[in-house]
Amino acid sequence: MPLTTTKEMLLQAYRGGYAVPAFPAHHLEIVKAVVNAAEEMGSPVILQTTPATIDHVGVEYLASMVRVAAEQATVPVALHLDHGNSFDTVARCLGAGYTSVMIDGSRLPFEENVALTEKVMELAHAVGVPVEAELGTIGGTEEGTNTGGYTDPATAETFVRRTGVNFLAPAFGTAHGVYRGEIRLDLKRLASISQRTGIPLVMHGASGVPQEDLRRCIRRGISKINFSTELKKAFAEELRSFLTEHPGESDPRKILRSAREAVKKVAMEKIAWIREDTSRISTRNRGKGDLS
Repeated sequence: MPLTTTKEMLLQAYRGGYAVPAFPAHHLEIVKAVVNAAEEMGSPVILQTTPATIDHVGVEYLASMVRVAAEQATVPVALHLDHGNSFDTVARCLGAGYTSVMIDGSRLPFEENVALTEKVMELAHAVGVPVEAELGTIGGTEEGTNTGGYTDPATAETFVRRTGVNFLAPAFGTAHGVYRGEIRLDLKRLASISQRTGIPLVMHGASGVPQEDLRRCIRRGISKINFSTELKKAFAEELRSFLTEHPGESDPRKILRSAREAVKKVAMEKIAWIREDTSRISTRNRGKGDLS
């Protein structure tokens, strides 16, 4: 089916008490692994690229690759710009056919973040594409981000009201990359942000977060969950293993096949984690701070 936008995809997840997985689209092997995993699990899926990936591969190559994968898929597939670092980057992605974009103005002063998000909203909504923004800065090592403070619920409410943004990525204790200590999520803060904004929220830095913590976040308004590090790690580890065991192999098709399967296995596990056992979650309880 054609590429879809994330608007209805995430609104349905928000109302239905589940989350849609978002995975990186670094290259063809990961794209095929993720889409195959989503098809086997019967799940919609979001493939996303950071500006660094766009610089490495090329925006037209990425858009074409994911578009073909979506057209051949039996589940909805969206193509998302993750951590868009400028208005120009967003414009390039929209021109290439992306069906969802994020503008990350979290490092800017509040008013500048609002102004940039409003400008992106006007451009993206003109072509029917929804927008994700970030408020507060999520920790870790994602390209172009810095460690910063948690999102204030009252400020989030003001930000959403002024910008009209479709989705919000709040900072509540997650981190990009590998967690180097105990994971401490501020679920009370997340619940308050959900209650005050009333829109689907996005969880960045989910790799390494335990299954039950992911479910707790979904019950508090998270409708899109980003995974990247664990997929990259699975790909690299399997590739190293194969090359060590088959030092004379030079056929890239054979070399990459097992690494692709390793990524698929991780993707299927994550999809199962965030879609399993959600029938008991009532939409009227979304964002409630007293849920387990």
